[in-house]
Amino acid sequence: MTEKVPYILRSHRPGDMGWVVHRHGVLYAQEYGWDERFEALVASVVAEFIQNLDPKRERCWLAERDGEVVGSVFLVKKTEEVAKLRLLLVESKARGLGIGARLVDECLRFSRQAGYKRITLWTSSVLTGARTLYERAGFQLVHSEPDPLFGPGQLAETWEREL
Repeated sequence: MTEKVPYILRSHRPGDMGWVVHRHGVLYAQEYGWDERFEALVASVVAEFIQNLDPKRERCWLAERDGEVVGSVFLVKKTEEVAKLRLLLVESKARGLGIGARLVDECLRFSRQAGYKRITLWTSSVLTGARTLYERAGFQLVHSEPDPLFGPGQLAETWEREL
């Protein structure tokens, strides 16, 4: 008897970018009080991803559970040797299933396969769950600075790891 897999990962298809923008906007407003400027930033990231996609070096993964999208992450080219992890999101109802760690692992695996030497990411100091995932995956905080865009007292953080 086989155990039922609680979710699947798949690549993006039409309609998914709208979901990514919408869910980032809603979830971050609910959980952190971020306003539509964050949603606009997410929209610009996904637009750039679609407009400049290099499938050999860049990828988007969506996690689906019972036919519903419950998570996403992007991996994009920063330079020839450096990949950038972007827009990691796991819906609150799907947290604790290992989806976030699996999405990060897929980025690491694909980055190595695509020939990158290092991977970097940007996050905020208030995103403690994501920061824990990054730390467990071997990322190290390399820079932080105040980021008034998303709220007082928050720090914008850059994390990196060698591949």
